[in-house]
Amino acid sequence: MSDKLHLDRASLHRLYRQMQRIRRFEARCVALYQAQQIRGFLHLYDGQEAVAVGVTSTLEAGDAVLATYREHGHALARGVPMDALMAEMLGKVQGCCRGRGGSMHIFDQARRFYGGNAIVGGGLPLAVGIAMADKQLRPGAVTVCFFGEGAVAEGAFHESLNLAALWQLPLLFVCENNLYAMGVPLADSDAEPEVYRKAAAYRVAAAQVDGMDPVKVAAAARLAVAELRAGRGPYLLECRTYRYRAHSMFDTQAYRGKDEVDKWRQLDPITRLQDWLLANRQISAEELGRIDADISAEIDAAVAFAEAGTPEPLAELTRFVLMDSVVQEQTP
Repeated sequence: MSDKLHLDRASLHRLYRQMQRIRRFEARCVALYQAQQIRGFLHLYDGQEAVAVGVTSTLEAGDAVLATYREHGHALARGVPMDALMAEMLGKVQGCCRGRGGSMHIFDQARRFYGGNAIVGGGLPLAVGIAMADKQLRPGAVTVCFFGEGAVAEGAFHESLNLAALWQLPLLFVCENNLYAMGVPLADSDAEPEVYRKAAAYRVAAAQVDGMDPVKVAAAARLAVAELRAGRGPYLLECRTYRYRAHSMFDTQAYRGKDEVDKWRQLDPITRLQDWLLANRQISAEELGRIDADISAEIDAAVAFAEAGTPEPLAELTRFVLMDSVVQEQTP
């Protein structure tokens, strides 16, 4: 655990609970996918939970969050209700996007969660636009954009850092460096594989942190967010992390071996935090059992809610698509 951020017992429990919720939600999604109840693509966050949980723990309700197509963890950490998220995964009207977004395009306007994006690096320029608007309309608000190291090869990454620096935007770039993108090691594709060092070319402050430790991530994110709120943005945070499952459910993982995955499993952020809490008497076996039971009940209820939902009626398939069918819906 980090010695730069001292969290109380309740805060540590929240970090642990949030990571477990994400891990076990996705495990249930795998079962539903295999049962063909979830269709399309499924990109899992398994192993990277400390990043989303650590970063979002530093945010306020008025801040904005953008993610990648591996965004179930970000959505849950940001507060998107699990039942609405599960209904979205199953393509039901009761989902947070009426079942139209699915696994790769989760969105929740009320929580300023501006979603995943199937385009690699596609969220980066959107984050610049949101941060630019917020600088004028929501003083003090920050925007956080999560992206993988594979997005660093996209022009949108460099364009976004350049504009964010030029306009001094309150924008936190969070690179979730899980080493492989879609299968190519970063060291084989980039002359400079240390992502945080790239920020210097645009005079953007940056740091690298152990993305397998939620407390270290939270400490680094808190420092970065404080800089943004003080008007000294933007900031890039590279989190060194690892995904235990394949890139997607169709990935054969020919680019890495079982020994490597097993080595990284020794750094599992959930196990590490649980062991630390037990060793330092910050949690009891009974409390762990209650957390486990609560999460199981929440997931079961979310699945039941989603399965009882309804697909969008055929008569509404052109809604939000064809101009003469668009329904203008204003929120208060």
